Amino acid sequence: MGDEGSSEAGNVAALGPGRIVLLVGASGAGKDAVLLQARRRLASRADFTFPRRVVTRRGGAAEDHDSIGVSEFKARLEQGRFALAWQAHGLNYGIPVEVDATVRRGGCVVCNASRTIVPKARARYRNVAVVLIEAPAELRAARLAGRQREGDRDLALRLARVSDFSAGDADLVIENAGALTIAAATLVDWLLAGRVQGATQRG
Repeated sequence: MGDEGSSEAGNVAALGPGRIVLLVGASGAGKDAVLLQARRRLASRADFTFPRRVVTRRGGAAEDHDSIGVSEFKARLEQGRFALAWQAHGLNYGIPVEVDATVRRGGCVVCNASRTIVPKARARYRNVAVVLIEAPAELRAARLAGRQREGDRDLALRLARVSDFSAGDADLVIENAGALTIAAATLVDWLLAGRVQGATQRG
């Protein structure tokens, strides 16, 4: 990734002054649903950007992403067209490099990401926050089964996946086991508070 601020490019200066907010959590925690609600509530705010992920999988009603083939993904990766990219569940995921422009002008980028790319994000950007979305295992299993996307084996692998990332590593933890509106409101209130705090610090 040859863009300024990329650790792969060998540059030590991280991008700023804007903020990158990564929504992370186990499969079935409801990250996409919370993110969609937050995006709708902040639609009138030009200082917030909710980029569509690029995934090597066909999209569905529960997800909002751009789907491409593996060869095209690899080509874009080599061309430096992803700010962040990772692999999980046998798929490739990427956040378009255009988010860097938002960060440079002081905006806030909010995206669904993987816990595994938090170190890369913190190396690339000056201001990174992590929001962990959680839900009980039985509820996650029901959600995954309900979307009818994974086979039994894939579903079991997703539920069994273990991460070194813990709640103590997150800037905010949201329990998404009740009403979706409550989880989304918690995220939106926190995002707006962060914008006010950031403006005060810059002032």
